[in-house]
Amino acid sequence: MTQRTNRVLQLSTGHIIKESDVSWQAVRSQGAGGQNVNKVATAVHLRFDIKNSSLPDDFKQRLMRKADKRITKDGVIVIKSQSHRTQEANRQAALQRLQEILEAAAIRPKKRIATRPTKSSQRKRLEQKSQRSQTKSLRKAIRPDD
Repeated sequence: MTQRTNRVLQLSTGHIIKESDVSWQAVRSQGAGGQNVNKVATAVHLRFDIKNSSLPDDFKQRLMRKADKRITKDGVIVIKSQSHRTQEANRQAALQRLQEILEAAAIRPKKRIATRPTKSSQRKRLEQKSQRSQTKSLRKAIRPDD
């Protein structure tokens, strides 16, 4: 029983997740919860297909490279939410988690610029090394001269 939602998710980067990108499936919750848990499908599975989404290509690649167990090999984010008593609350929680994953991937990693240590820092490091070496050599047992 797969349903489509009318919700649209807006990221802080300005990207918009369309309703066609997200699919929902209502399932029964697991665990304790009394008689109601056996009758009502309050838990939800959110599925977000990265490859077929409306996100830019570089964004999709960053998402696919993420080491997250919720992302399948086929590039589908699957989020199960069952912590709330109502289906609507579980939908909101699942959307919130999806937004967190997408926001984390939206940040472009900074390019590392290779730098070289300054002459002064090299000199200081070598001086500290020689001072430490001298300190340790003074700790040795003194041998009587023969």
